[in-house]
Parts: sequence; structure tokens; C-alpha cells
Amino acid sequence: MSANSPTVTSHPQHKKIVVYTKDHCPYCVRAKRLLAARGYAFDEINLEGDDAKRKWLTDKTGQRTVPQIFIGELAIGGCDDLHELDRNGKLTELMRGE
Repeated sequence: MSANSPTVTSHPQHKKIVVYTKDHCPYCVRAKRLLAARGYAFDEINLEGDDAKRKWLTDKTGQRTVPQIFIGELAIGGCDDLHELDRNGKLTELMRGE
């Protein structure tokens, strides 16, 4: 997590979350806030100025927008996708590996 992110207690039974972001991205902020509110620790990888990492992410996900969020090895999409999973109760299931 970035230095400005809230401290979150990690749930060892849950899958690792990685959030790919860029500077000045309101959707990135929203996604990180939701994860923090649910108590999920995450790693943040800022793509600003890293063309190779951005190309890798685009190749992996087929998406050029940020955030791009991975739960374990699964690319779940962006901020709206994360919020939809949360609304439907699927976020908790994914985090538990269900």
C-alpha cells in the first residue's frame, strides 16, 4: 500500500490483492477506499512512467484503464467491477477462494 493509504489489518486466509494505479486517478482512490473499508490489505503498483509495466498489464488484461485489480491470479477489472462484486457479495467469496 502507498504511504498515504490507511493502515489495514491483513486477513491471512484471504487471497493477495494487487491494485495497479496511476497518479491523480479518482477511480483508483475509490477502489482503494473500498478495499480498506472492507479490511483488505493490498499491494499498490503505480504505473506512472513505467511503459513496460503498462504494456504488460494491457497484454494481460486487455484493458488500458486503471485501476486494474487482481485477486490472486484473477484480473477482476477496475473500480466499477470491484464495487459490483462487493454489492453482490461476490468480493468476499473471491477473497475466500470460493
